[in-house]
Amino acid sequence: MVGLAVTACGHKAGEDGTATPASGVASPSVPSVTSSEAPKPTECRTGSLTWTLVLLPTKSSSRRNALLTAANKGPKTCVFAGYPGFSVHNGKANSIEGVGHGHPKPVTLHKGAGVTVDLQYTPRGAKGAGDYCVKEGEALVSAPHNPDRERTNVPVMDTHHAAAQIDACGDSISLSLPHYTTTPATTTR
Repeated sequence: MVGLAVTACGHKAGEDGTATPASGVASPSVPSVTSSEAPKPTECRTGSLTWTLVLLPTKSSSRRNALLTAANKGPKTCVFAGYPGFSVHNGKANSIEGVGHGHPKPVTLHKGAGVTVDLQYTPRGAKGAGDYCVKEGEALVSAPHNPDRERTNVPVMDTHHAAAQIDACGDSISLSLPHYTTTPATTTR
C-alpha cells in the first residue's frame, strides 16, 4: 500500500503555479503505513484450495451425510467467506445443487488450514425421496463467490478413501455453515 501525504503548511506557489517547499528544496514523499495496517487477506479462490468429499457411514435410511473439506494450498492466507458452490450432475442433464441455510461467518485460512461443510441429502429409495435423483462419483465445487467457470471436479470417496458415489434425490443438498478444520482430511484435488 502506497500513501501520499500532502500538506499546505510551509509551501508557496511558484511562478508556474506549482507548489514548492518554503525552503526552495523539494523533499521526497515517503509512504506512511502504521503497524496496525496489515494487508487484508483476499478471498479464497477455487484453484488455491485442495478439495475432499467424503461420504460418512449410513446412520439413517432417510438421510445421508458427507463432508466437503477445502484446505488452503496457496502461499498466502485467504478468507473463505460464504458457502461453496456445490452440485452433483448426471452428465449435462439433471443436477442437484447444494444450498446453504443461514449467514456464514468468514473463515480465515492460513496455508495448510482447512474449512469443512457438512452435507446432508435424501438417498434414493428413502421415504419421500421422489424420482428426481442423481447418482455420481464426483461433484462440481467452487470457493464462495467464484464464477462457475472456476468450478472443479472432486471425486467422492468413503471414509476408507475408496471410490464412492453420491446417490441423492430431491431439490437440493443441504450445506451446513462452513467451520474451521484444524487438521484437514486427506485431500485429493
